[in-house]
Parts: sequence; structure tokens; C-alpha cells
Amino acid sequence: MDYKWRVRQAALAVMVLIGGTQASFAQTAPQPAGSTAQPPSQVADAAADQSAASSQPVVLTQDEAQQSATGNVAELQQMIRDSQVEPLRSTSNGSYDASLLFNGKEMTYYVALSQNKTFWRVIKTSDEARGEAIYRDFALKTRQLSEVEIRRIRLEAQKAFTERMIALAQNHVDRLQADLTIARQQQALVLDQQKETRDQANALQAQKAAAQGQLRDVQRQVRELQRRVEGGLLTQ
Repeated sequence: MDYKWRVRQAALAVMVLIGGTQASFAQTAPQPAGSTAQPPSQVADAAADQSAASSQPVVLTQDEAQQSATGNVAELQQMIRDSQVEPLRSTSNGSYDASLLFNGKEMTYYVALSQNKTFWRVIKTSDEARGEAIYRDFALKTRQLSEVEIRRIRLEAQKAFTERMIALAQNHVDRLQADLTIARQQQALVLDQQKETRDQANALQAQKAAAQGQLRDVQRQVRELQRRVEGGLLTQ
């Protein structure tokens, strides 16, 4: 009896041990090297945080703010003249430009903001991610700064276009007005010519009537004289 009870206890212990090992193995399933398993909700939250962070403006550190005003512009200009930096990225909006340049010798990045090709803010960093973040912020600033300038350019173009259309329309009006003046002058000339022609026709009609009356008188005289002549010859 004691022997059977011990066998059952040993079998139960083995079963518990096997079950615990399987549960532990299931919880610690192998994952790709360098990755950490996260619940889906945490993954989604991390992605949302990253997206929000990329859209927020970059706040410069005190050192970055100070170095921008203490010679970085002159340093970058000299390095460009000496061909010691390579342009990596650039964004242009209106007269504003954002640039990311790289000095491979020193492994440093220069992020520059310029207007009309003149640098007025330069940040120097050896952190690639930091340089990219500042560049994106500067690129966004060029878009914001250029809004008024682009609006002015468009308004100037619209104003010039409107003025050109007004000039073309006024030129058309002037030509139509000139055509109308010529037409009126020509109409007045035609009316004068018609009046003169009517007067001449009336005068000619009167002259014709007078000539016809004179002709009838002369013809009558001719007939009278001819009758007399013929009558005198017959009486001789």
C-alpha cells in the first residue's frame, strides 16, 4: 500500500514538472535578435508618439542657440569655399532655403537657414539624427516664412495681368472709338456728297428743262421761217 502511494506521488510530480516546463517554454518563445515583443497597443502608441514628435518644432538647446550666433555662419562659408562639406539635403520656398551639409573629415553636420542665398542661421552637430531633425524643422520654417512672399509674388502677377488686360481692353476701346469716329466722318462726307449730287442733279434738271424749252422755241422758229420761205417761193 505504501509502495503504490509513493508511485502515484512520483507520477503526479513528473506531470506537474512537465506542465510547468511547457508553459515556461510557451511564454519565452524565441524572438528575432535585437527585438523586444510589445503588445499591439504599445506599438500603436509608440508609432503615434513618433509621428507627433516629427511634426512638432525642434527646440534648440542652449549650446546650439549660442553657437549659431558665434561664428557658425562664417565657419560654414569658409568650409564651402574650401570644398570641405558636401550638400546632403536642401529645401527651397520662395527666397528661403534650408540645407543640410556634411563634413566627412570631422563627421559633423551643418544645418543652415538662408534667405537669398545668404546664411543667417547655422547649427553644427555631430549627431546625425539631431541634424536631420533640425533640418526638417528649418525646411518647415522656409515654408512658413515664404507664405507672405509667395502671396506677394502671386498678387503682383495678378495685378500686372489685370493691368495688361485693362490696357488691351482700353486699346480695343480706342480702336473702336477711332473706327466709330472715322465711320461718322465718312457718313457726314457721304451725306454732303449726296446733297451736293442732289443739288447738281436738280440744277442739271432745271438746265435740261430750260434747254428743252429753248430747243422747242428754236424748233418753232425754224418751222416758222421754213414755212415763210416755202410760202414766198411758191408765190413768185
